Amino acid sequence: MKRMAVVLAAIASLVYFSTGFAAGAQDHGAAKATATVGELVDMGCYVAQSAKGEKHADCAAKCIAGGMPMGVLTPAGDLYLLTMDHANPDAYNKAKDLAGKRVKVNGPIHVKNGVKTIDVLSAEAMPAIASK
Repeated sequence: MKRMAVVLAAIASLVYFSTGFAAGAQDHGAAKATATVGELVDMGCYVAQSAKGEKHADCAAKCIAGGMPMGVLTPAGDLYLLTMDHANPDAYNKAKDLAGKRVKVNGPIHVKNGVKTIDVLSAEAMPAIASK
């Protein structure tokens, strides 16, 4: 778990520095806000072990509360790392409470070196899809 946390921290740092966040070079006007729906997962457990779903919700909540990065996994299998909009961190922090749930996240999508991110402008729980 520690090794995975170090790897994910390195990835998050790469995204942070390569997107210009560290230098304050954000340009939110360049990308249009988009609504993305999927499961809010903790990146460590999902990337390393494919852990997701209701059975993993408590673990995801604990990992995210402990600082693990979070992402949205769409039904199509796309995974987006969630990033905080520095002008409004409240939306990102609200998303932390939605671990393991089906969510709708609004914000601009960026792709850099193969990493897909969403700057969280808003996040809300969505009704679960009934299983057959």
